[in-house]
Amino acid sequence: MNHPPILETERLVLRPFQISDAARVKALAGAPEIYRTTLNIPHPYEDGMAEKWIASHASQFYQGDGLSLAITLKADGVLIGAIGLHATLRHQRAELGYWIGVPYWGNGYCTEAAIAIIRYGLDVMDYHKITSSHMECNPASGRVMEKAGMGQEGILIDEVMKDGRYHTMIVYGIIDSEQRHAADDP
Repeated sequence: MNHPPILETERLVLRPFQISDAARVKALAGAPEIYRTTLNIPHPYEDGMAEKWIASHASQFYQGDGLSLAITLKADGVLIGAIGLHATLRHQRAELGYWIGVPYWGNGYCTEAAIAIIRYGLDVMDYHKITSSHMECNPASGRVMEKAGMGQEGILIDEVMKDGRYHTMIVYGIIDSEQRHAADDP
């Protein structure tokens, strides 16, 4: 793999981020709703944060630590979110993470992107397992994981602290053999 991939679905193109995406990332990821439903996106989303984050993607990919892609609409190229796989190569696994800008919620875009990157992670990057988790207060994210073929593996009570409050995390996963069998089912 010489370069990060460009993945296409029916309605989306998942492509590497460009520095020119920074203003759009700041505008979308900076929404309070995104902050409330994610663990690692800051609020306020300050100037320079998006550029720094985007600049980290190439080394992440080339060092084998994972892949971060912009989710864009195929029809007009508008950036609507981000999706990535963060690898633990020692265990041949990756963790799926994503966010979609609030104006684009409820359209199935995240599920469509998740299916594509999971397939890429299992088939091309050769991960044995892909996991993901969501805060209990964000059940929509769990529905994305389920629709993308992941199964619930556990509930981690008071697993993380955010804004001085403990949050329970719901964990999902998919194993390479499950993905291959699911694709074979009619």
